[in-house]
Amino acid sequence: MTEAIRLGRKPGRHAATFVLITVLIDSIGIGIVLPVLPNLIQELTDLSLSEAAFWGGFLAASYAFMQFLLSPTIGNLSDRFGRRPVLLASLATLTVNYVIMALSPVLWLLFVGRVISGAAGATHATATSYMADISPPEKRAQNFALVSAAFGIGFVIGPVIGGLAGEVSPRTPFVVAAILCGLNLVYGALVLPETLPPEKRRPFSWARANPVGVLRQILALPMIGWFLLAYAPFQLSHHVYPAVWAFFSQEAFGWTTAEVGISLTVFGISMAIIQGGLIRVILARIGSEATAWLGFVVSAMTLAGLAFATTGLVAYMIVPFSALGVICTPALTSLMSTRIPDDSQGELQGVLTSITAITTIITPLLMTQLFGHFTGTAAPLYFPGAPFLAASVAAVIAMVPFAIGLKAGRAAA
Repeated sequence: MTEAIRLGRKPGRHAATFVLITVLIDSIGIGIVLPVLPNLIQELTDLSLSEAAFWGGFLAASYAFMQFLLSPTIGNLSDRFGRRPVLLASLATLTVNYVIMALSPVLWLLFVGRVISGAAGATHATATSYMADISPPEKRAQNFALVSAAFGIGFVIGPVIGGLAGEVSPRTPFVVAAILCGLNLVYGALVLPETLPPEKRRPFSWARANPVGVLRQILALPMIGWFLLAYAPFQLSHHVYPAVWAFFSQEAFGWTTAEVGISLTVFGISMAIIQGGLIRVILARIGSEATAWLGFVVSAMTLAGLAFATTGLVAYMIVPFSALGVICTPALTSLMSTRIPDDSQGELQGVLTSITAITTIITPLLMTQLFGHFTGTAAPLYFPGAPFLAASVAAVIAMVPFAIGLKAGRAAA
């Protein structure tokens, strides 16, 4: 099928479905390996569990680092060559990579696999750009919310699939991930049209295709810089949950591993419900600006509430409301997306994905240190909720540049 034919075909429901499935599989790929990673590392190295955890941390960091490093490149490639080839090439690379990881006989090859997964899995920017291409401005926030919902659902079901498949073998989850990617690749090749016409593409530039260069270009756009300064601390605040929730809930409430897993499932389901349905209603009723403000305020309040929660029941009562804070991200993304030209959509999404990736690296290091400092024998004050209080402060800090950005935008208008 020629490029002209693809451009002449209007994207239908299959195109949007494919994009959502791609994002879903990306997030499943992150979570599907977590339950089996300790056993697989031990199988490859004969290390103890504590020693395996050391390498597991580096594996997670290498994945997130590659997401940070190459997301702008992936986004810029999609602005140069179109969304379709980038999405399909990434899926093909992931499929082959998961097969390599399933067959990996040594630890260093597992590292290579996670690095490649982080690079090829940086398709979130392109997927969101595709959604921007096929969505009118007034619908972008709602469709971005669907992308976020797909990502959230993947985080819920990924560890479940990995845990069940891991009962067969530590390598089985990688086989499952390869099959999912391969099937979606075939589906996309059949149904996905291109959405970025040649006249709207721009030359690829390495100066714009790295985290520093692309950030400089985006910051030069009116009103975007302040929103990015709000986006970063907000993402940092919400990454506190995967970073320390298991440690915090066991220490503060005496929960078992099963109880921790159930609570994470409740949180994930709450996020999926909000991102997949409720946020569309909120956006339609109050608009992107008010929705972002609501997300900031709810996040700050619920994180502080969890910090001072004294029982597991109180935490369970707060969790659904804390999930409501995720409405801020698609609203904030929409506000930025509508302020830049069409040929910079991929670039913007690449920057946002990079910011998310780097906060994914920083947050676990910061929050686990805080947790250890305030729960250890030498703690100046026993306070297991310290990471959540710090996250609440980060959400409050994020409101300042957001308010400045809105004020600057109104003054410019």
